[in-house]
Amino acid sequence: MRTATMTVSGRVQGVGFRYSLRAEAERLGVGGWVRNRRDGSVEAFLAGDPDAVEAVITWAHDGPAGARVDDVDVIEGTGESASGFEIRPTA
Repeated sequence: MRTATMTVSGRVQGVGFRYSLRAEAERLGVGGWVRNRRDGSVEAFLAGDPDAVEAVITWAHDGPAGARVDDVDVIEGTGESASGFEIRPTA
């Protein structure tokens, strides 16, 4: 099990980033959550198979059509688990 929290900056709000990230995570069997941040970034917590988590992080470097990703900052987690994948309110 790998966990990671990532913050994605650029033009990542208003382009379906959260919904696309959730779809990609669910497709790969990764649990966790995603939310917009008030500073314009998107934050996500990912938990699952190490290769699947890495695939979601790799996907986030491009994001959905219409997004412009400037940076993806990843902080490795502590092993907390997650079931399902949810979109959380803006923080």
